[in-house]
Amino acid sequence: MLGDNAYSSRATRAMLRRRGIKAVIPEPSDQQANRRRHGARGGRPPKFDGETYKPRNVVERSSNLLKQWCDLATRYDKRAAIYRAGAVLAAIVVWLRRL
Repeated sequence: MLGDNAYSSRATRAMLRRRGIKAVIPEPSDQQANRRRHGARGGRPPKFDGETYKPRNVVERSSNLLKQWCDLATRYDKRAAIYRAGAVLAAIVVWLRRL
């Protein structure tokens, strides 16, 4: 699971571990400082693979482009099929503008 700094809590990481999911979530600087302050009792830092985390930026920017469409950002559509059609339409328009 690729996650944002907001999802880096111990509880989230423990839940992912229980389910057998590998987490690729960077540790925020305040959590690093807190862990270091505790010394040996702070535990070791969680694993983080920067190369696996890099493509997340592309997905994040793509979803932000689609969120510029008000209907997609607010989820006014009640049916999933209509929402999906709006998302596909928005993606096509964004793609055509890039050409």
